[in-house]
Amino acid sequence: MRYRKLDAAGDYTLGGGGDWHVNTPEGVAQAVRTRLALWAGEWFADTEDGTPWATDVLGKYTGETRDAVIKERILGTPGVRALSAYTSTFDSQARRLTIAATIVTDYGAAALETTL
Repeated sequence: MRYRKLDAAGDYTLGGGGDWHVNTPEGVAQAVRTRLALWAGEWFADTEDGTPWATDVLGKYTGETRDAVIKERILGTPGVRALSAYTSTFDSQARRLTIAATIVTDYGAAALETTL
C-alpha cells in the first residue's frame, strides 16, 4: 500500500519524493481517517461512497446506529484486518465526535484518534 502523507493542516504533501506511507500501519490509519471524513455523496467520481453522517451518525436519533456505522467504515478500509479496540465520545454541546480505535492492519497495529 502506498499512501501520500498529510501535513499538519490535513493537506496532501507534494514534492520531495519521500512523502509517502509505504506498507505501514500509519498509512492504513490515515486511510481510515480520510474515509471517515468523506461524507456520503461528496465525491463526484463515486457518489455511493462516503460515511453517512447526515443520516446514520449525526442527529437526535442516531445514538444506536452511530458506532456500528463507523466501525463498518473502519473495517471496510483496504489494509484493515480487524478492530481490536474502539471507543467514541459524542459531545453534543461542542458538536463533536471523538473516535479512538486500535486497528490491526496488514502491516501491524496502529492507534487511531480523530475528532470529527
